[in-house]
Amino acid sequence: MMPVGNSLVSGVSGPTVTAIGMAEAQMYEVVEVGELGLIGEVVRLLGDRATIQVYEDTTMLKPGAPVRRTGAPLSVWLGPGLLGGIYDGIQRPLPGLLAHSDAWIRPGEKIDPLDLRKKWNFTPLLRAGDTLSAGQMLGEVAETGLVKHLVMAPPGLTGVIRSVVAQGAYTLEDSLAVVTTAAGPRELRMLQKWPVRVARPIRERLRITEPLLTGQRIIDALFPLGKGGTAVIPGGFGTGKTITQHQLAKWSDAEIILFIGCGERGNEMTEVLRDFPELQDPRSGRPLMERTILIANTSNMPVAAREVSIYTGINLAEYYRDMGKSVAVLADSTSRWAEALRELAARLEEMPAEEGFPASLPTRLAQFYERAGAVTTLGGARGSISIVGAVSPPGGDFAEPVTQHTRRFTRCFWALDTELANARHYPSIHWLHSYSEYVEDVSAWWEQKAPGYRALRNETLALLQREERLQQIIKLVGPDVLPDSQRLIVFIADLLKDGFLTQNAFDEKDMFCSPERQVALLRLILTLYRRGKELIEAGTPLAKLRSLTSVPRLLRAKSTFSDAQMDGLAQLERELAKELDELAHAQAHGPGSQA
Repeated sequence: MMPVGNSLVSGVSGPTVTAIGMAEAQMYEVVEVGELGLIGEVVRLLGDRATIQVYEDTTMLKPGAPVRRTGAPLSVWLGPGLLGGIYDGIQRPLPGLLAHSDAWIRPGEKIDPLDLRKKWNFTPLLRAGDTLSAGQMLGEVAETGLVKHLVMAPPGLTGVIRSVVAQGAYTLEDSLAVVTTAAGPRELRMLQKWPVRVARPIRERLRITEPLLTGQRIIDALFPLGKGGTAVIPGGFGTGKTITQHQLAKWSDAEIILFIGCGERGNEMTEVLRDFPELQDPRSGRPLMERTILIANTSNMPVAAREVSIYTGINLAEYYRDMGKSVAVLADSTSRWAEALRELAARLEEMPAEEGFPASLPTRLAQFYERAGAVTTLGGARGSISIVGAVSPPGGDFAEPVTQHTRRFTRCFWALDTELANARHYPSIHWLHSYSEYVEDVSAWWEQKAPGYRALRNETLALLQREERLQQIIKLVGPDVLPDSQRLIVFIADLLKDGFLTQNAFDEKDMFCSPERQVALLRLILTLYRRGKELIEAGTPLAKLRSLTSVPRLLRAKSTFSDAQMDGLAQLERELAKELDELAHAQAHGPGSQA
């Protein structure tokens, strides 16, 4: 802690505090404000006067209170024990705070983010005399039953290992190795600290080549997200943004899940905090929290901590990415984060831009989303961070600034539709308003995993677009005026919506769908369309196609056959083909046909 000197509070405006006697302070330096030691960060300097952004409740704070400098930026603690943790925006563990207080966090309360007394079984991977470079793995720790934690040399360190401990149990602050560097000997420990506003360095960015599989058909098959990519989920109130992100957290094939509840309603975040510890990882059967970190900063918590919670989360994600792991960051919602920026900018008397947001909003959004990507780490491993940010535009207006600027920096847009949500069509992602720019990047992966994917996807979207145009005619003059060839398109589109695009999160067979089953379901529906189109051109009425016994079974196939029952889908496809063949034969040899 730096000496107090004459640093005193001179003014208080909500979470923004001005202080005098701060001539030696630095930008983004952490300070402790008042007798309770409220955590704050210097965000403006003018002479000996500093503006401080306080991350705690400033009630009862008054001019004349002392300000203590720390000489360091706001930093996150990194090491074993993060997984399974629930933190607030400045990485204070909420379960630990609850044990020391009541339901409300007391101002100035401080608890270490990680348990410094707990011992972890460390296994060294290098020996004395080996060269250690930045990002290289010194050893490993079994952090949970699902994740092996790799202890890495911090960025900027290169040298020769003078000594390293034997395999055994050590605390986070125990010295594990001594490295001889150009600046002299340096001890390495499990515990590391990193400034929250500084991105961790990488060796190079890589091209995205595989999708982040979510098990949600409309996402994986139609609007895929690349592993290491960025996506946005905009939607009005009640359209299912939070539920969609919960599904992604549970079913995506990322190794680490980091959920940031940024400014959401307390009851929604409470549901997350209660449900996640009880969820099982569907692939291993172990608790999902063994590979999950939750950051909770609800709408009634200090607004400044909401602003920094995004950076806290992305730093933790980069730490696990540097171990060579794939990480999914789910931010709910970036609109509340942008609102925090707007409030803080207003208190700093910055010039407002559109709708009162600060002019720096696009830059701040870009800085966040550009920390995603597939990379080669400093240690030479391949890691990735995929970011999915929810946006809550007022009134569902996608033209508002946060949604529009976010679209500029993301390549995947899953637009939630209020009408679909009201019709209980979930996920309520609208197929005509959404898009993905990762289709070309992941097509090779899909074609290898499920041949025929690209053609089926294109045909599906074309059918849905044609059906939308036909619906305009139907609203004007009714469906009976359409020829059977066009009514077939409407019929197949209905099958796609009910038999493929909707997905029941509570159905054991339907809640997750593998890539192979997704393509098989699409092939079934489009086979009916292709063959039906030929039959209708030959004179077969649409009513006969609709009356095939395979049609209702096709509609129920998504919840009838699980991923382990692909043979059942193949059998249904054969039965459908047989019925269509019989219909074609009857048409060719029926009354009026020529011998």
